[in-house]
Amino acid sequence: MLYQIYQAQSDLVDPLRRLARGTSSWLSSFTPASPYGLVMRHFNAALQVFGYSGTTHQRPDYGIKEVQVGNSAVAVREEVVFSTPFANLLHFRKDSDRAQPKLLVVAPLSGHFATLLRNTIEVLLRDHDVYVTDWANARDVPVSAGTFGFDDYVEHVIKFLEKMGPRSHVIGVCQPTVAVLAAVSVMAQDNNPATPRSMTLMAGPIDTRRNPTKVNVLAKTKPMSWFEEKMIGIVPWRYAGAGRRVYPGFMQLTAFVSMNMDKHISAHIRQYGNLVKEDENATDTHRRFYDEYLAVMDLPAEFFLETVDKIFMQHQLATGELTYRGRKVEPSAIRKTFLFTVEGERDDICGLGQTAAALDLCSSLKPMLKRHYVQTGVGHYGVFSGRRWENEIYPLVREVIQFSV
Repeated sequence: MLYQIYQAQSDLVDPLRRLARGTSSWLSSFTPASPYGLVMRHFNAALQVFGYSGTTHQRPDYGIKEVQVGNSAVAVREEVVFSTPFANLLHFRKDSDRAQPKLLVVAPLSGHFATLLRNTIEVLLRDHDVYVTDWANARDVPVSAGTFGFDDYVEHVIKFLEKMGPRSHVIGVCQPTVAVLAAVSVMAQDNNPATPRSMTLMAGPIDTRRNPTKVNVLAKTKPMSWFEEKMIGIVPWRYAGAGRRVYPGFMQLTAFVSMNMDKHISAHIRQYGNLVKEDENATDTHRRFYDEYLAVMDLPAEFFLETVDKIFMQHQLATGELTYRGRKVEPSAIRKTFLFTVEGERDDICGLGQTAAALDLCSSLKPMLKRHYVQTGVGHYGVFSGRRWENEIYPLVREVIQFSV
């Protein structure tokens, strides 16, 4: 009933939001004369704050049309090179003859679309031939496509790397760091020729026993039955995935917002003020962020529950108990892939030390093939987005990949 209640509420409010946006657009078409101008701007600001505050379940555009390569602006176009019901391997093909290292960006499957990594991809495109795991919204995947669990996620990473071919590189951002390390471990165990040359793990829960955060504590204080009962919904009948069991994206969004409620309230209050002042730069910045942040996607229930159980409750990767298709996952099998781990000093989702745990698990790697970096002054998102990512973290990632080519 949970999903159905949400959908009924959304069906009721969405027309009001559309009406608010339409009214605001009409009001913006003229400027009332004094003394009513200020009053109308306040009214218009209220309409816009309400009208643009709802969630959407449609993937936003990446919007990456060109990128600076050397001294030239190079056109970029998106190309799906491999597809499954649950994901596309999306290639950002550049109109350039310059040879660059192939790089797979493994995006989180955690309630937001892969477009949340837009800035990450934009920066990486300068020096790399970039591919991304473009995950599907589970509510758009028919039940006939089957289930999708943790092993299926790992299998997708392996298949995508095989599609890209030998001498590729991989970056796992946040949640998928576990699956990426598992995939590379399995590939190393099999002497797979597509085993990546370097693996960068950024702000991910390799071992959540280290410096646990509120997110980690929640996972340990509730039984699996609670997660299955309280967190899983059924996709309503009118969507392609009708009947599929999912962890709804709106629930993940609610959890993220509740962690920083004061911050989000303050941001909307500032947006109201900026609209009244007609500060277009500030209002556009706010809207771009929340257009992305409020675009949510549902997760397959199997993947969500298995991730909670295997990674956050039992810590199977960290304790050496993780299996893939019945086989033990052995990070110690990795001997040739350069491992780079990155953490944020103020990360309140993945605590310090959780990602660095991968360095100990990859015990067969020589010291020259391991590196760790803590970025001062940033939280979780600052590790892979924004000024510090672009100016301080990215040059180190580029250096690791260049060393491993």
